[in-house]
Parts: sequence; structure tokens; C-alpha cells
Amino acid sequence: MLALPDIGLIALTTAICTAVVMLVAAGVLRLNRRGRVAAQFAVVVCAAVASIVSSVLAVMVEMFLSTHDLTVLVWVVAIATLVSLVATWAMVSRAVSVSVGRLAESARHIAAGAVIEPADPGWREFNDLHARLVDASEQLALARGEVEKLDQARRQFFAWISHDLRTPLAGIRAMSEAIDDGVAPEPGAYIRTIRTRVDTLTDLVDDLFALSTLQSGTLRLERELVPLLDLVSDAVVDVRDAAASRGIRIEHRDIEGHMLWADPRELSRAVGNLLANAVRHAPAGSDVLVTASHRGDDHLIVSVLDQGPGVASEDLGRMFDVGWRAGSARTVDSDSPTGPGAGLGLAIVRGIAEAHGGGVGARHVADGFEMSIVLPVGEPAAGMR
Repeated sequence: MLALPDIGLIALTTAICTAVVMLVAAGVLRLNRRGRVAAQFAVVVCAAVASIVSSVLAVMVEMFLSTHDLTVLVWVVAIATLVSLVATWAMVSRAVSVSVGRLAESARHIAAGAVIEPADPGWREFNDLHARLVDASEQLALARGEVEKLDQARRQFFAWISHDLRTPLAGIRAMSEAIDDGVAPEPGAYIRTIRTRVDTLTDLVDDLFALSTLQSGTLRLERELVPLLDLVSDAVVDVRDAAASRGIRIEHRDIEGHMLWADPRELSRAVGNLLANAVRHAPAGSDVLVTASHRGDDHLIVSVLDQGPGVASEDLGRMFDVGWRAGSARTVDSDSPTGPGAGLGLAIVRGIAEAHGGGVGARHVADGFEMSIVLPVGEPAAGMR
């Protein structure tokens, strides 16, 4: 049995040999820190084997083995080390290199915009990483699709807006030139038409400015506790003449008694936009109904129901987007009593609702088509006022 001093000597020798080898390995790894994974892995394996071999040989030398025995031991350790390193390279390092190469190829495909297929490049960690790359490629493809849609919508929106601005401006120019040349049969009527079209352009520019403040997050709401009936009444006043010109009656039900914290000017504008849209598309001589109901205890739903056909079911999710209009015709009716219909009104409604912490909705019902604003009724936190 080994004596305690011998055990201590063996432990000290082994620790010194292992420390020296590991320090050398750490230095090599630091110098090769930008090298390939397989090379780094090979350095670690060689360091582990070298620490064992050096420790064994150092201890054997201390044991004063014969030269013959020591030579045999050296050959045995050398051959075992060489075979172990070759086997390790063949079984592990090569597998690591192949797996990393497959991951790098997948990353190149993702950078090129492709969606990669699920695969098993090697070990579990590499398989998990490849699965995450597959998810990332799918998410990036969806994001690129959304960006392309948004870019297309942006280009289409600017084309529509420029058309909507040019059409009334061209009419104003033609009528003003006719008045200036003295060829206008009724100058007073021309002037009234010019004024109407200027008002249309003013409304369009105001809508563009309102939309920009909503989308940039610079709109500051002046919230106060207001009766819903007052907001709806103000909105009805704004569209009353337009409704009367088409014989449309605006009624309300279950509006009284509801109170909510809101910016009365902005929320009245949102309800007015819903009413203007309903008046524009409802059949002549029909009714438009404004109702309110609670959703739970903390939200109020303000709905505008008209008897028109509404929009196609596949367009329900798009009708509150900027620039969206159900009809294919893009011409602005400058004389329309309900406004230019430039595809901004419903987008403004959604922006105002979301600024209040709510949302919007639309659906087909038995009596026609209904659009809604969902609003929180409680007092907002101090940072949201």
C-alpha cells in the first residue's frame, strides 16, 4: 500500500503536469480564437490526452522503473495516444465540421431570402439550432412579405392621394380660368363650386395631418370625463346635412347614461367618420343607427349600423388600413356632401381608438353592416393622459 508521502508526490506531480499542459492549451486556444470549431475541439482533446500522458510518464520516472520497462510504457502510451487522437478526429471532429458546414449553408440560404427545410445536421444541439434557423427563415419570409405589402400599399396610397389632389385642383384651375377669361356662363355658381372644392382639399389635407400625428405617436389626448350622448350628438351635427340630402335618418339607441374618459374632440371626430362612411354607402332613404353596449365592466362598444351591403368578408380586416377603399374607382367626387372619401377616414378612426387604448371592428349583421369602436371606460393611468 502506498504511503501518504508517495500519494502526495503523485498528486503534486499530476497537478503540475496537468497545469502546465492546460496553460499551453489555453495559450494555443487564445492564439487560435478565430479558428475553426474543429481545430479548437482538437486542441482541447489533445490537451486532455497530453495531460494524462505527461502525468503518467512523470510518475513512472519518479518510481525509478528500469529503462526497459520505461521504454515499453512510453511505446504503449504513445501508440494509445496516437490511435485515440485519430479515432477522436474521425468520429467527433469531422462530425462537428460537417454539422457546422451544414448550419453555415443554411445561414447562407436564409441570407439569400430562402426558406430552409427542416433537417438533422448532427448532434442534438446542432439539430436544435437548425430548427431555430428554420423558424427564423419562416419568420423572415413572412416579414419580407409584409414589408412588400406595406411598400406596395404605400406606393398605391401616394398614387391615389396625388390623384385625389390633382382632380379638384384641375377643376379649380379650369373654372378660375373661365371666370378670368369672362367665358363662365354663371360666375357665381363657378365660385361656389370652387369654394366647395377648396373645402374638400382642406378636409383632405387635415385628414393627412391627423393621420401623420396618429401614426407618429405625437397626438396628445386631452382626456376628460364626458357623456357619450354629447359626443354622438356633435358627430351627428357634422353629417346631418349630408344625410338629409340623401333622405337618410340618423337615430340612436342606448346612448344615454354612458360616461367615459376620452378626448371629446378626437372621439367625436372618430364617431363622425363612422357616420360619414355609413351615410356615404347606405341606401338613400334608409336609417343609420348608433348604439352603445358594455363589454364586460371596463369597455364600451359604440356601433354604427347602416342598411348597406358593407364590404366583402375578405376585406373586413383591411378596411381600416390607410388608403383602402372598397370601390375600384379612384375618382374623387368633389361635390359629395360626405367628403372626399380618400380612404383616410376609417384609418383615422382606428388611430384615434388605439390612442385611447381601444380598437375597432366591422361585421355583417342581419340588419346590414356594422362598424364599431371599442373604448375603455375607466380613468386612464397618469402616464396615458
